[in-house]
Amino acid sequence: MHDLDAIEAVALARRVGLAWLAMMLVGILAAVLFGQDIDINLSADVEAVAVAMLDAETRLRALAYVGLLIFALDLLVSLGLFLLLKSAGPLLAAWSLAARIMAGLLSALGAVFLMNSAEIVSRPAYTVLADSADRVLLNGLQATSNYTSFHLSLVLSSAALAGFFWLFLKSGLIPKLIAAWGLFASLFVASTIVLRDFIPAMGHGTITIAFMLSNLIALFSTSIYLAAKGVRAT
Repeated sequence: MHDLDAIEAVALARRVGLAWLAMMLVGILAAVLFGQDIDINLSADVEAVAVAMLDAETRLRALAYVGLLIFALDLLVSLGLFLLLKSAGPLLAAWSLAARIMAGLLSALGAVFLMNSAEIVSRPAYTVLADSADRVLLNGLQATSNYTSFHLSLVLSSAALAGFFWLFLKSGLIPKLIAAWGLFASLFVASTIVLRDFIPAMGHGTITIAFMLSNLIALFSTSIYLAAKGVRAT
């Protein structure tokens, strides 16, 4: 770390860890409090989600604003990781930052689609322009767009995290076990999501649960370590 002395690096890493934890906790709470039945990323039934959206204007708006908050926190985390790791590999760190920002923008589109649905179910004009079946169809299109933007974002974001975890492994700034698990989990998520679009068997529930759990373990262990310990001196 040529640009940061040890004390500054530890302080920065702790802020990154806290922001990362906050981002994940906000996402989990939002899914539990607002996302039931209307979050397409938690349900494969597009029709049921589209119908549920008709009576969920407030929750749709809440999820949209939460999406913006998560984007802001993710940008802070990504910038912090870049500053911590750029001396270990400038090119890879820069690529990972750019990829995370692009992934964040894709994910933020989900907030746009959620707000679109809130407008569809709340504006009187839509009751004149479209009957209930048409509004279900419109909401289904918004839900599908939300699904595709989130999953493309997840692939790109996981690939970018793999770059950051490789630099953590190379630099020794965090325990190698945490860094190695993070690298494995990130590649597992990115590769599985891509493969299941071509190999249906890869979409089995057991595989999905496996990569979700491995990813959660990686993210929480890394963020908790950063928040509590910062980074090691090199």
